[in-house]
Amino acid sequence: MTAEQAHNDPVQRPVLTDAQWARLCAFGTPEDVEAGDYVFRSGVRDYPLILVESGEIEVVRDSLFWIEEAIIAHMGPRTFVGELGVLNGQGAFLSARASESGRILRVERADLRRLMAEDDELCDLILHALWARRESLRRGPAALTLKLVGQTGSSELLSLRRFAERLDLVHKAIEVEPAEIPAYTGGHGMSADDLPVAFIQGEPLLHATPGLVAERLGLSYQGQADEIVDLVVVGGGPAGLAAAIYGASEGLETVLLDAIAPGGQAASTSRIENFLGFPFGVTGGSLIDQACLQALKFGVRVYAPCEAVRLERVGDLLDITLADGRVIRARTAMVTSGAAYRRLALDRWEDFERAGIHYAATQLELRQVMERPVVVIGGANSAGQAALYLAANGCPVHLIVRGDDLGVRMSSYLMDRLRDDPRIDIHTASNVVGLGGGRTLEKVTIDSVGEVDASGLFCFIGADPATGWLGSLDRDDDGFLRTGTDVAVQTLEHWQTLGREPLPFETSLPRVFAAGDVRRGSMKRVAAAVGEGSSAVASVHRALALS
Repeated sequence: MTAEQAHNDPVQRPVLTDAQWARLCAFGTPEDVEAGDYVFRSGVRDYPLILVESGEIEVVRDSLFWIEEAIIAHMGPRTFVGELGVLNGQGAFLSARASESGRILRVERADLRRLMAEDDELCDLILHALWARRESLRRGPAALTLKLVGQTGSSELLSLRRFAERLDLVHKAIEVEPAEIPAYTGGHGMSADDLPVAFIQGEPLLHATPGLVAERLGLSYQGQADEIVDLVVVGGGPAGLAAAIYGASEGLETVLLDAIAPGGQAASTSRIENFLGFPFGVTGGSLIDQACLQALKFGVRVYAPCEAVRLERVGDLLDITLADGRVIRARTAMVTSGAAYRRLALDRWEDFERAGIHYAATQLELRQVMERPVVVIGGANSAGQAALYLAANGCPVHLIVRGDDLGVRMSSYLMDRLRDDPRIDIHTASNVVGLGGGRTLEKVTIDSVGEVDASGLFCFIGADPATGWLGSLDRDDDGFLRTGTDVAVQTLEHWQTLGREPLPFETSLPRVFAAGDVRRGSMKRVAAAVGEGSSAVASVHRALALS
């Protein structure tokens, strides 16, 4: 987006009334600036929202080693400077400097949070503007501040792209063949062994992973010394996002962690048609995007990729240890870590996981198989939705259902649409028994059909609960967490000194709760997970009141 386009966009530049401007300025600290002064620089974490009282501020994409700086926008009096990263402490990827002398007001992040909690009108106005700016920046020169380069078909590059898109980061991703590497790496002398590379503000990060990029961008957990938070939610799927949003909106200092990126399996769902309030359906990605924005609105601190590896009680508090050794201390915790995708025990499965096997069917995966034949395996709604999505985008689909009856685990509306779609061949009582291809998947063998062409195998055969990191918490034989009245009698000795039994959604460890797919007895549906996550917060409040 050019500066002129931004200037003419009423969403990005809302017109403030005198009363609105006065209320906004009440949260800022005034400062005089001269032309050429930077009010914040790219890379700075926790940068403030800048209110322009007089003069002019220009928003700049800094010069990179292969390209000159670019002016993104000019912001004059009665405007504010900042984009969505100002809400979650992300490092600034653009700079802001005075192009004319004048006066600004700095609204620090804590004050911005207070403003958004106390003034609904200003909160909605600012949130709309920040979100619109982030969306527009994707299409302009600002995207070059995070450039991801990897080999064509690389699973590592796909992971980076999924991470960047799920966290709504402004970025540009480039797939290259080995011979093209010098043209896209700015003459740094890199080879295929160095890929993928993330260029962050022009500086190359070799062998880039989502974790390394998150650390550089300020998205990894950065706790304060002796910090104690009210609620740590481990897992950013629908249950975790709902718990975090309800907790934060009701005054709890809330941290949300996810080992990959917010969304869980729901973000991989191509279409959800029976979620309340969406009569025309909604993609999982869109639903999660809006939920993440809502979480930022209420002050949830979102960190990803950020993997929890241990949870233990220390005195009256809980310690959640992260994979990098950092520890978050909390009064309560909510386990919404979901489940890990199941795999088939087939030769070369691991080889093709990096070149043709997918556990999601979104636009990212569709690009890898566009208009080529694919195989989808699974008998529940996620498999049916994936098959319809792929077929609608030009892929002939073989849908493999291991059971005899398609309707056992699938909604009737999906089943009818699958049977009516001429691009989908349904094979019940069937199994995938072989994989073939060179560097990438080319063939799949089905026991009831034989060998078929397939550029992709989309696997939706369920998942196992991600509870291995939880030590001695009471689980059933399949690993799902017991909660509430389902907690086994022999694990209730913790409770004798408390004088109470586990609350709804509370696990065998006091003040540790569970919701969503990880919990024994859950419905394994998006709407149910949202309901569980929000309902469990009521038990969190009760536990805090009783402690």
